[in-house]
Amino acid sequence: MTDGWDPAQYERFQRERSAPFFDLLDLVEPCPGGRVVDLGCGTGELTRSLHERTGAASTLGVDSSQTMLERSAEHAVAGLTFERADIAEWAAPEPVDIVFSNAALHWLGEHDELFARLTDAVSAGGQLAVQVPANHDHPSHLVAERVAAEEPFRTALGGYVRRSPVLPPERYAQLLHRLGYASQHVRLQVYLHVLPEPGAVVDWVKGTLLTDYQRRLDTGEYEAFLARYRDLLVAELPEQRPFPFAFKRILLRARRG
Repeated sequence: MTDGWDPAQYERFQRERSAPFFDLLDLVEPCPGGRVVDLGCGTGELTRSLHERTGAASTLGVDSSQTMLERSAEHAVAGLTFERADIAEWAAPEPVDIVFSNAALHWLGEHDELFARLTDAVSAGGQLAVQVPANHDHPSHLVAERVAAEEPFRTALGGYVRRSPVLPPERYAQLLHRLGYASQHVRLQVYLHVLPEPGAVVDWVKGTLLTDYQRRLDTGEYEAFLARYRDLLVAELPEQRPFPFAFKRILLRARRG
């Protein structure tokens, strides 16, 4: 078993996956000479854009995947460093000007508590910027839940079924208000990805959602899981070529008072 992350698989849809990052970055105000943290930085390629656009003196990229971080040296510049750590346990030694996280916090549960902890890492007047996928009601996610609940996968997974912890966008607005942010922007955005055919959705989720099952199964079990998933998903999706894959995401940016 591995950590499930394959940079090559993830980057098969690099342009599509990076679009929400840059939309989120557009919401962030620069902090010249400040300190920035990128939680779930992956290979670090986009973290370099964050570092340069904010004008920060120091930016730290944090990720738990050694496989992803092995690529980070390619993107190192002055003031940009990377650290392997579990973002579920990460805590800033001192508050920073921007806590940024793109497509990572949906892997963590209890978002009320999580956002309270992240707020402690944001300095007075600082910013919190987060993007999380919110496509858990799409067949690409629902079919994975169905397969995980079937035998022999149910036993192999010990009964585990991935459920998204992502809240509705209005809940994040209420949460940010409760946490004392002076201003905020929260939105649900739909990205339409035009894929060659319905089966390409499988290749998309192999780089993200399905990694959670891959890390819990041995190679043979995962291959059987993937084959069953592919059969059920392709049967459920409409036969359209090219295939319009609509993907919902929540983007939020808030500034502390």
